[in-house]
Amino acid sequence: MRNLDLSLYLVLDPGLCVAFGMVETACAAVAGGATMVQLRDKHADTARMIETGRALKVALSGTGALLIVNDDVDAAIAIGADGLHIGQDDIDAITARQLIGPDMILGLSAETAALAAAIDPAAVDYAGLGPVFATATKPDHKPALGFEGLSRLIKVCPVPVVAIGGLKSAHVGGVLAAGADGLAVVSAICGTPDPQLAAREIAKNIQMART
Repeated sequence: MRNLDLSLYLVLDPGLCVAFGMVETACAAVAGGATMVQLRDKHADTARMIETGRALKVALSGTGALLIVNDDVDAAIAIGADGLHIGQDDIDAITARQLIGPDMILGLSAETAALAAAIDPAAVDYAGLGPVFATATKPDHKPALGFEGLSRLIKVCPVPVVAIGGLKSAHVGGVLAAGADGLAVVSAICGTPDPQLAAREIAKNIQMART
């Protein structure tokens, strides 16, 4: 398993990215400091995921940012993505690992301490823990954890953690103080007038919080 920089994890939302498109938004965010990019499109079929993912892979080549595909195992493999991210209601982690092989990154979402503690580090490389706050980009999410709840989940989680759920630049200090390795953002970058500037502000806050 490779070393992961989960510091600033961008989750693309096609609705929010409509002004610039997902590829241009991702490139701008990475130029501003995003370290990971997740392709998430709940309404796209595998063929469209592959088309977008391949464009993202080409655009991000040489930047050092890693490309993760949400939920769609077939698309992740076809794209040659750096990783796959799954939820608790998707394919199970052991089966996912068998399908993607030993070299692709595997991320798993967890919303409770029991689920976080049950993550198998032999199969899973990182966990997405949350939601820290309520978020309109995922209206069916579990109750918000807050920073204290996030900290409780991190303490029992056996793999590196990226926090997710309603997170903005102002939340960087709280997220890192809770013990997370980074934060995942959606609307804090997607849909902003200047995605590069938005990412740069968050990346600057991360750097300041760690010094």
